[in-house]
Amino acid sequence: MVITQTYVNQLSYEIVGAAIEVHRNLGPGLLESVYEHCLLKELINKGLEVKTQVWLPVNYKGELLEQKFKLDMLVNDLVIVELKAVEAILPVHKAQLITYLKLAEKPKGLLLNFHTDNISKNLVPLVSEHFASLPFS
Repeated sequence: MVITQTYVNQLSYEIVGAAIEVHRNLGPGLLESVYEHCLLKELINKGLEVKTQVWLPVNYKGELLEQKFKLDMLVNDLVIVELKAVEAILPVHKAQLITYLKLAEKPKGLLLNFHTDNISKNLVPLVSEHFASLPFS
């Protein structure tokens, strides 16, 4: 299978749909871990491959550092999903996801905040340089 921008965008659409379903059933105000567990169930039910709490090594100038980052979710080995349950998405949250995309060399990331009335209006989708290098369709 050839991975395309269209495929990655469709995958992202499915992830957001699953997040909306979780939010519709639970609403805001719970811990991030609860939303992660429920979103995992929704994504698996859609037939997607999901890894949670994925350790991401840091390579600095060819040296693998002991420090690592942990991704909330990696879907189909393409889309990083970072979950939040906070009053507001801050610039540091976006910077975190941008860094994860770069380090993991993944094409797209979704920043989802469940502490909101409308999850889709507060969604932050980000793409990396790897996304731009994919064929369109």
